[in-house]
Amino acid sequence: MRIALEAAQAAADAGETPVGAVIVDPATGEVVAVGANQPIGSHDPTAHAEVVALRAAAAKLGNYRLTNLTLYVTLEPCAMCAGAISHARIGRVVFGAEDPKGGAVVHGPRFFEQPTCHWRPQVEGGVLAEESSAMLKGFFQARRRAKP
Repeated sequence: MRIALEAAQAAADAGETPVGAVIVDPATGEVVAVGANQPIGSHDPTAHAEVVALRAAAAKLGNYRLTNLTLYVTLEPCAMCAGAISHARIGRVVFGAEDPKGGAVVHGPRFFEQPTCHWRPQVEGGVLAEESSAMLKGFFQARRRAKP
């Protein structure tokens, strides 16, 4: 999760919402891919940290199925990202801060609990949640102060 927080800080430094993700092979401890939010800079509304990391991991491994891997992300995934996680068949998702407004794992549609969800990863929330939340709050407070 510390690597995901570093990626989130890199996103913030680039003017993006500070969300970071990392995909790890728990069998070896290898970091397979890292992603940071980049929809603004890449002009891509799907370039959330999770999707960026999933794409990089799939390209590196030559397979879109990432079944035995763990995704760490600093913020509860949204519905789009939860769908991508399910399609990638990620084995486990660990997230930091909950997102009552836009989250789709423990809030909103609770994507992985839906009967139409074809793949359900193990989910653990609240890992380094305070640090993840503080980064997001600080980012948005600074943006509000900067507006005239």
